[in-house]
Amino acid sequence: MSKQKGRILTGDRPTGKLHLGHYVGTLVNRAKFQHDYDLFLLVADYHTLTTHPEKEDVIVTRQHAMDVVIDNYAAGVEPDKVTHYLQSDVPETAELTLLFSMLTTVPRLQRVPTLKDVMQNLHIEEPSAGLLNYPVLQAADILIVKGNLVPVGKDQASHVEVTREIARRFNRRFDEVFPVPKAFIPEDAPLLVGTDGQAKMSKSLGNAIMLSDDAETVRKKVMTMYTDPKRIHPTDPGTVEGNPVFMYHDIFNPDKAQIDDFKERYRAGKVGDVEVKKALAKALNEFLDPIRERRRFLEQRPDDVVDILRAGAARARPIAQETVAQAREAMGLTSPLTKEVIELYR
Repeated sequence: MSKQKGRILTGDRPTGKLHLGHYVGTLVNRAKFQHDYDLFLLVADYHTLTTHPEKEDVIVTRQHAMDVVIDNYAAGVEPDKVTHYLQSDVPETAELTLLFSMLTTVPRLQRVPTLKDVMQNLHIEEPSAGLLNYPVLQAADILIVKGNLVPVGKDQASHVEVTREIARRFNRRFDEVFPVPKAFIPEDAPLLVGTDGQAKMSKSLGNAIMLSDDAETVRKKVMTMYTDPKRIHPTDPGTVEGNPVFMYHDIFNPDKAQIDDFKERYRAGKVGDVEVKKALAKALNEFLDPIRERRRFLEQRPDDVVDILRAGAARARPIAQETVAQAREAMGLTSPLTKEVIELYR
C-alpha cells in the first residue's frame, strides 16, 4: 500500500455530516491523493473532547464518526486505497501526546492563533489543558504514523508549524525518529463562504449546504442565499464580485457560457436573482446527485462502515506502536534496569 510520493495524514472532527465547504476544501483533494500517496484519514474523536467532553457528546460523536466515513466515501474516497481509522482506536496517540507535551511550552501554545478563535466562537472563558494542548495532540496524530505531508487550510498552518518544531526538537534532543512534515495548502482550493455571505460555511452557523441534503432542501437554501444587498429590483445593476451566488456558480456550474451570460446581464440589471438562483440550484443538485447515490449505498450498510474503521485501526495501530517504541527507546524509557541506572544506584 506504500506509495512513491510519501505519507499524508489528514482527517475530520466528527461533529456532524460534511458540507460543500469540506468538499472543495479537502475531500476533492483526498480523492486525488489516494492514488499517489499513502493516505491516512483520521476521525479525530479525541479532538472533540477538547470542546465537548460530556458523555452525551461522546456518544453522539460515534454516530458522527459514521457520517464522516460515509461522506468521505460519497466524495470519492475509496476504503481500499486509504487507511481510515478512529483516533481513539489508536491509544498510543495519547502516550505520544504526553511525551511531546514535555517538549512544548505553555506560552508557545498560547500563541497559536486558532486558540483565541475557538474560545471566542464557543464562548469559552478559560480553556481546558486539553484545548490548549490541541496542537500537541495534532502533532502526535501526524508523527505517530510518520506523516510527511499535511494538507491544511491557511488557518491551520500554524498547527503544522508546532508539529515541525516538536519533531525537530525531539530529533535534536534524543535521536532522529520523526520526519519534519510539510504543510500542503492547496492554492486552487476556494474558501467557500456560507449561504449567508458572512462567514466560512459552517453547520453550526446554519449557513451550510450539506452533501447529504436532498434536492428540495438544496433548492430552498439556494433561494434564500445572500446576494447583493444594494440591489432592490431586478432592473438594478448588480455586483458580481464577492456575490456568493456567483461564487457558487463559478465552482459548481459546468456551463461557463451560462455563467458569463448571467454575469453580463446581472451587471446590466437585465436578470433577476430568482433566475440566477434557480439555475444554481439545478447545477448544485446535478453535482450532488452522484454523491447522494454513493452516500445512500453506504448508509444502508452500517456494518461496512464499522469494518472500514476497524480495518484502518488494524493497519494504523502497529505503525503507532512501533513509533512509540522508537520514541521511548530514544528517550531512554525502554527499561529502568540499564547498566547506567544500575551504576547510578550503586
